[in-house]
Amino acid sequence: MAFKPTSLRDLIAHGFDDIIDVRSPAEFAEDHVTGAISLPVLDNEERARVGTIYKQQSPFLGRKIGAALVFKNAARHIEGPLAQHEGGWRPLVYCWRGGQRSGSFAWMLSQIGWRSEVLDGGYKTFRRLVTAMLYDTPLEYRLIMLGGYTGTAKTDLLARLAARGVQILDLEKLAGHRGSLLGETKEGQPSQKMFETRLAMALSQLDPAHPVVVEAESSKIGRILLPPSLWAAMCSAPWIDISAPIEARARYLVQAYDDILSDTDRLTEKLNVVRRHRGHAIVDGWMALIAEGDKVGLTRALMQEHYDPSYNTSMKSVKRDFLAQISVPDLSERGQEDAADQIAEIVAQANSI
Repeated sequence: MAFKPTSLRDLIAHGFDDIIDVRSPAEFAEDHVTGAISLPVLDNEERARVGTIYKQQSPFLGRKIGAALVFKNAARHIEGPLAQHEGGWRPLVYCWRGGQRSGSFAWMLSQIGWRSEVLDGGYKTFRRLVTAMLYDTPLEYRLIMLGGYTGTAKTDLLARLAARGVQILDLEKLAGHRGSLLGETKEGQPSQKMFETRLAMALSQLDPAHPVVVEAESSKIGRILLPPSLWAAMCSAPWIDISAPIEARARYLVQAYDDILSDTDRLTEKLNVVRRHRGHAIVDGWMALIAEGDKVGLTRALMQEHYDPSYNTSMKSVKRDFLAQISVPDLSERGQEDAADQIAEIVAQANSI
């Protein structure tokens, strides 16, 4: 049998015990259905070899050699990671286009007695559903932007809003980047396709009838580009602006960016990138603060000489519709909790309009 989803919500509510991706490890690493487990029936080298034989020698020979490899690898999966499953296990299997790799593996599982099905059209069907949401149609959600200077704890406030039952979309988490000059994490960013999968699946679990709070970002987070439907919705969304004293912001950034602030080599490399933009005198001043180990002084200087000017420039380029402007005296636990309470109330009022 073939499972034929018509929307991403169908996939979220698929009802299968597991989703199995039988594509090669490289294909899986680039992108995959959220929650899928990787059980490749051809590894990267085998897939390349079979494809070459298929094209350069003969399709028959390619299929014959491919079949032998598929069943050999499938047997290893059955004896290994799948050995503990009982007779009622119901997996959904997919490959690139729902063809021979997934069909062969699902058939073998069904001969054992497991209730396996194939995703109709394979990964390509899933990818079409993702691109339809993010590229082909306007976003159906009402967004509220959470804006403010760097260091106003916007990302932490999103988590506090979620704990209060407010719908949020954490783009920086999905993109694996904190959205600034020093925003790169050691874990690195996903591929563009993987980000879009994460984004589409996150959106599919939200209720369009209620607002969604999103941290204000540029159209690019690190090397990830925001899809057009999301960016259009963000550009037209109303704002809640957060402000806080620069000393509070500096102390907050020392904690939030401790990983890179403690890695002198990586920090120096990142800051040297903006010499042409900010000038040698300013960047040399930052380097002196790094040498002194003055993290608070460095984050203060970065905000005054880089982050805040950039933010002010971006704010002049587009007219914003402000729902509210909230001033947070400090960014302690209590200060963030009070700010989250205020934001949640504003969102609730916006939802009743």
